[in-house]
Amino acid sequence: MTDPHWTISDLAQEFAITPRTLRYYEDQGIVSPARDGRNRIYSSRDRTRLKLALRGKRLGLQLAEILSLINMYDAPGDTTAQLKHYIEILERHRSTLQQQQRDLRETLAEIEAQLDHCQELLGQHG
Repeated sequence: MTDPHWTISDLAQEFAITPRTLRYYEDQGIVSPARDGRNRIYSSRDRTRLKLALRGKRLGLQLAEILSLINMYDAPGDTTAQLKHYIEILERHRSTLQQQQRDLRETLAEIEAQLDHCQELLGQHG
């Protein structure tokens, strides 16, 4: 029985990404497809690593964080250290996003105040 494999087109279509994105992830060491002539052949390991990378991207993680997390899954042994590292990254990212959310609320409040002020001024001149 042979291991499943995918072409660049297969994975691009499955994950709704471009072949260029897959080549970029290859350049970054996230996937390492075998070659059949000029064609890239992706393994189950590549597919899993791609899936994890795209999940990390959706979460807004930086590429270095994504790569360190993905590489941890290749390491043998207990997953406790992996999970603790993942929690640490997620908590740090959550904190950053919460600060950005506070900043956005403040900026939106300032915009609302400026809009109200402009409307008042227009009312005085109208």
